[in-house]
Amino acid sequence: MLRQVIHRGLQSFFYKLGLFVSRHPVFFLTVPAVLTIIFGFSLLNRFQPDTDLESLVAPSHSLAKIERSLASSLFSLDQSKSQLYSDLHTPGRYGRVILLSKPGGNILHQADVILQIHRAVLEMKVNYKGYNYTFSHLCVLRNQDKKCVLDDIISVLEDLRQAALSNKTTARVQVSYPNTKLKDGRSSFIGHQLGGVTEVPNSKDQRVKSARAIQITYYLQTYGSVTQDLIGEKWESEFCKLMHKMQLDHQDLQLYSLASFSLWKDFHQTSLLARGKILVSLMLILLTATLSSSMKDCLRSKPFLGLLGVLTICISSVTAAGIFFITDGKYNSTLLGIPFFAMGHGTKGVFELLSGWRRTRENLPFKDRVADAYSDVMVSYTMTSSLYFIAFGMGASPFTNIEAVKVFCQNMCVSILLNYFYIFSFFGSCLVFAGQLEQNRYHSIFCCKIPSAEYLDRKPVWFQTMMNDGHQHTSHHETNPYQHHFIQHFLREHYNEWITNIYVKPFVVILYLIYASFSFMGCLQINDGANIINLLASESPSVSYALIQQKYFSNYSPVIGFYIYEPLEYWNGTVQEDLKTLSQGFNTVSWIEQYYQYLRVGNINATNKSDFISILQSSFLKKPEFQHFKNDIIFSKAGDENNIIASRLYLVARTSENTQREAVELLEKLRPLSLIQSIKFIVFNPTFVFMDHYGLSVTMPVLISGFGILLVLILTFFLVIHPLGNFWLILSVTSIELGVLGLMTLWNVDMDCISILCLIYTLNFAIDHCAPLLYTFVLATEHTRTQCIKNSLQEHGTAILQNVSSFLIGLVPLLFVPSNLTFTLFKCLLLAGSCTLLHCFVILPVFLTFFPPSKKHHKKKKRAKRKEREEIECIEIQENPDHVTAV
Repeated sequence: MLRQVIHRGLQSFFYKLGLFVSRHPVFFLTVPAVLTIIFGFSLLNRFQPDTDLESLVAPSHSLAKIERSLASSLFSLDQSKSQLYSDLHTPGRYGRVILLSKPGGNILHQADVILQIHRAVLEMKVNYKGYNYTFSHLCVLRNQDKKCVLDDIISVLEDLRQAALSNKTTARVQVSYPNTKLKDGRSSFIGHQLGGVTEVPNSKDQRVKSARAIQITYYLQTYGSVTQDLIGEKWESEFCKLMHKMQLDHQDLQLYSLASFSLWKDFHQTSLLARGKILVSLMLILLTATLSSSMKDCLRSKPFLGLLGVLTICISSVTAAGIFFITDGKYNSTLLGIPFFAMGHGTKGVFELLSGWRRTRENLPFKDRVADAYSDVMVSYTMTSSLYFIAFGMGASPFTNIEAVKVFCQNMCVSILLNYFYIFSFFGSCLVFAGQLEQNRYHSIFCCKIPSAEYLDRKPVWFQTMMNDGHQHTSHHETNPYQHHFIQHFLREHYNEWITNIYVKPFVVILYLIYASFSFMGCLQINDGANIINLLASESPSVSYALIQQKYFSNYSPVIGFYIYEPLEYWNGTVQEDLKTLSQGFNTVSWIEQYYQYLRVGNINATNKSDFISILQSSFLKKPEFQHFKNDIIFSKAGDENNIIASRLYLVARTSENTQREAVELLEKLRPLSLIQSIKFIVFNPTFVFMDHYGLSVTMPVLISGFGILLVLILTFFLVIHPLGNFWLILSVTSIELGVLGLMTLWNVDMDCISILCLIYTLNFAIDHCAPLLYTFVLATEHTRTQCIKNSLQEHGTAILQNVSSFLIGLVPLLFVPSNLTFTLFKCLLLAGSCTLLHCFVILPVFLTFFPPSKKHHKKKKRAKRKEREEIECIEIQENPDHVTAV
C-alpha cells in the first residue's frame, strides 16, 4: 500500500539521518551553538519595544478606521477630541485625573481644593532645551477665542467657589445632571465629568444633590512634529508625578491619574514584572526534566540528557528571537507566551527521543541505537511539527486581523522550525555522546568507569548504591533493561491495571459526561475581550483608573460623533423628523436641536433654505451661548448662495457598568441605519477603532482549528497505516479544544489575543500528545484492546507524563506575576495541559476499549499462522521419522 511505502520510506530516511548525526556529532553540536551566539548578540543590540498599542491590539482592517479618516477630513479630530469623549482611547496626548471624595462625602463641597490642584496643573512647567513650557503653550485651542480647551466642570466648580466666598449655599448654584446650564448661558453635557451622582428627589431639572467623583481632562495639541511629541511626553510624565504629590498633600481626596502613554507603559510593564518569574520557571522545568530522566541505574540513567534537552529548546528560542529582531521586529508583551509554547512542543520531542533510545536493543552499537531512535520517533515528531507550523502559519496570514496575533504566529513559526532543527542536531549529538558513555560503561553523572561487581562488594553500601548499575547480575542481552524507570514501573505495575479495570470504566464515563457538560455550557457564554485592561499589569495605575472610571462614570456611553457628510435640507419638516427618529433614545449635544428650539422660542419662521441659513449665520451663531456650534457646521458659498455641505452632532446613550459592550451594540445598531436612511451619515468614536469587528477574533480559533483538523486528516492519511487513527485523533483534539474553550470561559477568560493564541496552541499540543498514543494503539497486534492500550501507555506514557508535568510545573511562577495578561496565559495553558493529560491517561484508555478498531482479526491471523506452522511440522515429521527417533 502507498501509505506503508511512504511510512517505511520516512523511517528509512530518518534512520540514515540518525546515522549521519551519530557519525558527525561534533559538527551538529557546533553549528547550532554558533548560530545561537551570532543571533544572541543581535538580540541584545537590536531589542526595541513596540509603543503603538493601537496597531497591535486593534483590528487592522475595520470600517471604524475608514470612518475615522472620513470624519477627520471633515472636522479635525485633534480639535474635537474634547467633545468625542472616550474612556481609555482618547487620541493624541492628554492628562486625565479622577478626584474621589471619601465615602459619604460630596466632592462639590471641595471645589476650592480641586481648583487649587487645577491651578497647579496649569502652572506646572516642563523644561526642554532651556525653555520652560506650561499647559498654555501645549494645549488645544478653541477656534472662537484661542483659549485653552478646558472641561466645563471647571466653570461649575468656579461658580461653586464664588458662591462659597459670598456666603451663599451651594444649593443656590444650580447644577443639573447630565446637562447643566453654565454661567455664559451654554448648555453643557457633564455626564463624563461628574460621577457617583445623587439627584434631588422629585427634581424636574435633575438637580444634583451630591457627587462622589470629578473627572478632568487636559488635552494637548498634536502638531505631528517629533519635538512637540517629546515635550508632550515630558508634560504627561510631570503631570503624573504632580498628581502623586498632590495625593500626599490632600489625604481627604483620592487621585487617579492617566496619560496617553499610561496604557502602553502598563502593557510593557508585564514583561518587566515577568522576567524573574520566567527564570524561575526555567529552573523548575530544568529540575523536573532532570529528575524525570533519572533512574537508580547509574549506567542507564540520563539526567543530563533531560537537562540538555531543556537547554536545547532555550538556545533555539534565543536564536529565534535574534532572527526576529534582525528582521526589524519590535517586542511586545504578548510574546511572553512563546517560551512556554516552544518549550511544550520541544521537550515533547526530547522525551520521545529518550523513550525511543530506551526501546532500542542494548547489544547494538550506540550509533545504530541513535539511528533506530530517530527512525522510531522522528516520523511522528515531524508530522506534529509540520502541523504546528501550518496552524501558526495560518495565524500569520493576511486573514488575521489583529497584528499582535500575526506577529506572535510569525515568531512561533520560526521557533518551531528552529526547535526541530536543534532537536535532531544539537540534542541528537548530546544523545550520541551519552550513548557512547553508556556503551563504554561510564557513570551517567560522574562520567567515570563503573567498577566491577567484585570491586563493589568490597566497598561501603553508599558507594555501592551510587556506582551500581542495577544489572550486574542479569544478562547483558536483557530485552528491556529500562523497565526500572520509576514512571514506566508505575504505569506498568499499577496504573495500567487500574485504569483498565472494569469497575473503574463507569466512573470514567460519568467523568467525561461532566467534562463535556461544563465545556458545552462554557461555549455558550463566550465573551469577546475588547477591553484593553485584560492585557495590562493588574496593579498598574491604568487598571486602577479604569476600574474607578467604570464604577463612577459608566452611566453614559462614550460620546458618538454623528457626521452628516452630504448636503441636507435641514429646513424640511421630513428631514427634521428623520433626525429626531435617529437620535431618539440618545442624549444629544446638537446645534440642530438648539437651533430648532431657538426658532420656536423666538417664533421665527425659517421653512426655506435662504431664511434657514441666513438666520443661522447672522443671528443664532452670533450669540455667545451658541458660538461654539460654528465648529460643527461646514458652509460653502456658490455665488451669493450659502450651503451647508456637512455638519455633526453628538449622541450619548444611557449605559450600565458594561459600557464597552453596550457601545459595540450601539455601533452595530447605528451603522446599518446609515445604509437605509435618506440621510447619509457616519458614526465615530475613538473607542470604535479598538472594538469594531473585534468579535471576528472569536471565530478565528474555530477557523484555525477546523483547518488544522482537516490538515491532520490529509497529512496523516498517508503517514499512518490505519485510517481509524485519524478518526480517533480528530475526535480527541476536538474534545480537548472545546473543553479548553468552554472551561476557560467559565473561568472568566475573555476572547482576547492571548486566549486566541492559546487555543491555537491547544490544538497542536493535543495532537502532539494524543497522536503517538493513538497510532500505537491502532497498529498494535495484541489479542485484546485492553492489552493494546496497556502497551501504548507503556510505550508513550512516560514521555507524555514527563512533558506535561514539566510544562505544568513551569507555569506555576506565572501565578505570581501581577498582570492580567499572564493570568490569562496561565489559565489557558493550565487547562490545555490538564485536558490533554486527562484524555491521554483517563478518557482514551477507557473509551478505546469500547470502540473500534477491533483486534479480533489479529487473533484470527495469529491462530491461522500457528495452525499453518503446526501443519508444516507434521509434514516434516511424516517425511523424516528417523529425525524424530534421533531426537
